[in-house]
Formats: sequence, structure tokens, C-alpha cells
Amino acid sequence: MASVSAEEPAVSPPRRLTRRSTLADVVTQRLLPLVAIGLLAFAGWYVWTTRPVTRNPVPPIAPASNPFADSLAAAGIVEAQTENIAVGSATPGVVVEVVVKVGDEVKPGAPLFRLDDRELRGELEVKQAAVAQYRSELVRLEAEPRKEKIPVLAAAVDEARSLVTRETDALKRSEETFARKVSTEQELIERREALEAVKAKLARAQADLDLLEAGSWQYDRDVSKAALSRAEAEVAKIEVELDRLVVRALVLGRVLQVNVRPGEFVGTPANQPLVILGNTDRLHVRVDIDEYDIPGFHSGLSAVAVPRGNLREKYPLDFVRVEPFVVPKKSLTGDTTERVDTRVLQVIYEFDPVGRPPLFVGQQVEVFIDTAE
Repeated sequence: MASVSAEEPAVSPPRRLTRRSTLADVVTQRLLPLVAIGLLAFAGWYVWTTRPVTRNPVPPIAPASNPFADSLAAAGIVEAQTENIAVGSATPGVVVEVVVKVGDEVKPGAPLFRLDDRELRGELEVKQAAVAQYRSELVRLEAEPRKEKIPVLAAAVDEARSLVTRETDALKRSEETFARKVSTEQELIERREALEAVKAKLARAQADLDLLEAGSWQYDRDVSKAALSRAEAEVAKIEVELDRLVVRALVLGRVLQVNVRPGEFVGTPANQPLVILGNTDRLHVRVDIDEYDIPGFHSGLSAVAVPRGNLREKYPLDFVRVEPFVVPKKSLTGDTTERVDTRVLQVIYEFDPVGRPPLFVGQQVEVFIDTAE
């Protein structure tokens, strides 16, 4: 094996070149990695903070609890036993007096408010004067003949009879003188005509006397009675219209709301109820049952009402009636799944408010009907 000669020179290691660092070197080697790490951290923080989170917040007001194992839930509204009676005015006019205030107990026939009646009262006085005139005319006809008139007409008859006697004697003398050729035929004719004239006057005077003694004609009395009846009917009509200007309560109940003030003009129909009445001895609850829940309802089921805002109270309900006309839903609960085009069956329940926390007419309640029965 050949050996290496000692004269061969040894190989030296390569020499490392060095240079001064520049700003580009600092940015590339130090700043860019730091920026990358910061962006990566920001991306992780942003992804973490924007992730979807499912929360179950506590409702500000707890919903009503269902007391039944299997039930039908519905919304109800409290109303008076007689339903809420919206009282208006049958005639337009200006209100001059409001007799009642909210909370008053009223009986049937009690006045609520009164309208201006001055024009009708003036017309009533005119019609009453006409009634007095027709009544006097009828009394006059029924009182005939007037005894003071009979002697006057009897004297006229006697006067006419004496004239007839006188003209009869004058005619006889004219006939005698005419027979002796003393008077002319013309004088004889004039005497005959004069006798006929006084006979006609006698007949007229006798007829007037007979008419007076016979009294008034029945048909004249009937015409006068009819005119009197018509005038009395017109007076009665105005009195009815005057009475209608005083708006009265027709049922026993309590004044729930008054929406009219003295000086206001009310029309027919009014834009809003002027007075709302209702009997609150026992209260009714009008329950709206969704048309999809109607097959599960019947009148014999137990039901309770829970007022909103006082979930600890439960009012047992007694069934009253079903209104068998399904109507569009008006009372909305605000649930996001609620359909506004739903129709509802209205069922009326009642309860006794005595001894329980008060419920007010118009208050909404949650109603639960036990369908397990």
C-alpha cells in the first residue's frame, strides 16, 4: 500500500465571510416573526370570542305554571257579568251635564249624562198650544147648541113669519083691487113675488133654528177629535225626544269608564263609547280557544285562570256558555310562533271575586283547561 509523501501540503478549512447587518436583515429576521406570532394570536382570540354560544337566560317574569297533567292553554280577558255595555247617545248634541263618575253604582233608569234640550222645549211649547186650541174647538162643538143663541134665531123666525102674514094680506088686497080693475097686473105680480121672498126668508130662519137646536154634526166632532189626537201625538213625540236627550242606564251595574265631558259634542254613532257599564258582582272570563284546539275542548272540563303578574293566584272557573261562532283572533300574546290569521272559539267562564285578590275588567289572564278529564 503506497504511503503519502511528507512533502504534500495540508488542506486548510474554508474561511467564513462576515458583513455588517442591515435594516432589512433586522426586519426579516426579527420583526416579521413577531408580527406573524401577533396575528396568529389575534386570529385565535377573534375565533374564540365570536364563537356561537347557547344561553338560557332567566325570563324577567316567569310564565304561568300549568296545574294539570294534560291541559289546553288559552288566553282570556276579564269582563263584566253583563258584558261590557258601551253606552252612546241616540241623538247628536252638546253634553250639558255628566251625572255619574267612574265607580258609581247605577240602577236601571238612572241618568248618566244629559244633552242640550232648549230647541226641543221651545217646539214642545208650540205643540202644546196647538193641543189646547184643538181641545177647545172640540169642547165647543160638543157643547152646542149654545142656549143663548136659540132666542135670537127664534126671534128671526117670528119676524119672518110676521112678514109672511103681512105679505099674504097685501096679496089678497091686490087681487081684490085687480079684480075691480083698480090696480094693474104688474102690482099683483110684485105682491106675489114679495110673498115668496118672505116665505123663503122664513124657511131659512126656521132651518137655522133647527140646525142650532140639533147641535154640532158628528162628522165635525170626529174631524176635531182627529186633529186633537194628532197634536197630542206630536207632543208625545217631542216628549220622547226630550227624554232621549237624557241618556240612562238600562241595567244594574257599575260605571267602569266615562269618556264624555260637559261641552263636548257627541254624534251618532260616537267614535268611542261614552260610558261603559257592567255588573261586577260576578266576573266573566272570555277565553279564546285556538281553532286547532277546538276538538279537544268540551264544556264539562275543569278550568283555572292565572292572572298575569300574580302567578301564585289561581281562580277556579265555572263554565257559562260557548259562543258558537268562530271569530278572527284579536287578543295576541306576542309569541314568535303565534299565527295572526288564526280563528278562535270564544268560551265564557265565570268566577266569584269575593275574598280573592281583585281582578279588574279588561285584565288578561292565562287559562288552563284540564283535558285529562
